[in-house]
Amino acid sequence: MSPQEALGIFFILIGCAAPIIIIGVVYYLKKRLEHKQIMTAIEKGTPLSELRPPKQNGSLWIRNITVGIALAVIGLGLFFSGAGSRAPFTSVIALILLGIGIAWIVRGCLKKKYQPQSLPSAKNNTTANMTAASVPASKMPPQADEEPGRTD
Repeated sequence: MSPQEALGIFFILIGCAAPIIIIGVVYYLKKRLEHKQIMTAIEKGTPLSELRPPKQNGSLWIRNITVGIALAVIGLGLFFSGAGSRAPFTSVIALILLGIGIAWIVRGCLKKKYQPQSLPSAKNNTTANMTAASVPASKMPPQADEEPGRTD
């Protein structure tokens, strides 16, 4: 192997590894900044529960189904495009992608099925729509610091 070929292979390997290195550096810097923010908040006396809002599990099933459909379509495309070639490796990769896509679709369907039901809308909740302006003072429930039946 000539030095030029070796240098070409080296640059190809560096080019393939560069995205992984960049993702690793960005992840490290993000975690370092997050740690710095947490330490600053602790020094100021902020409770940790206020630092991180709770995760929303709203529509994860949609993302799972979308990824599953994309992987299944890619797998089917590779299978039918590589079926006539002499490389059985392409068919194996295609079937693996198809299987992973189907698994993601099933996962999304199960998440949709077992996702907690959303609360009823505010239109149907009559107590939520009641405001101080729309309800007479005699019909308002007593406040915590007021005595029932006492008017000033």
